[in-house]
Amino acid sequence: MMPALERTIGWLSRGRVQASGLLVPSLVLHSTGARSGLERSNHLMYCPEQGGRMLVTGSNFARDNHPTWTANLLANPHAAVTIRGHRIPVRATLVGDDEREEVWARLECQWPGYRGYERASGRTLRIFRLEPRGT
Repeated sequence: MMPALERTIGWLSRGRVQASGLLVPSLVLHSTGARSGLERSNHLMYCPEQGGRMLVTGSNFARDNHPTWTANLLANPHAAVTIRGHRIPVRATLVGDDEREEVWARLECQWPGYRGYERASGRTLRIFRLEPRGT
């Protein structure tokens, strides 16, 4: 039900309002399809960082497989996000093993228990840092 509600509210507000954004920081990720080359859009929660950077996690609601948008970012890290109706070009970088624990601590400060998705899925979740870039 939530994806349909997100699409409807997004359409009605021309992307300025997201249902999930009323509860948690949310954005729309615009990435290039790894196989299709077409723009794909996904509504995601994010964790803000200093300097306008954002963290997004491919939890896929603890399903066995990684969400498709993570493969898109691995294939083409140049993407964009829409936050409160403003489109921002970004570059995605996969968070490395050397900083995963520090990043998870930050994510769990915002969403306690969030790492439970990683344990429940049985896979290492992909975490990306999105950094604003010049147009």
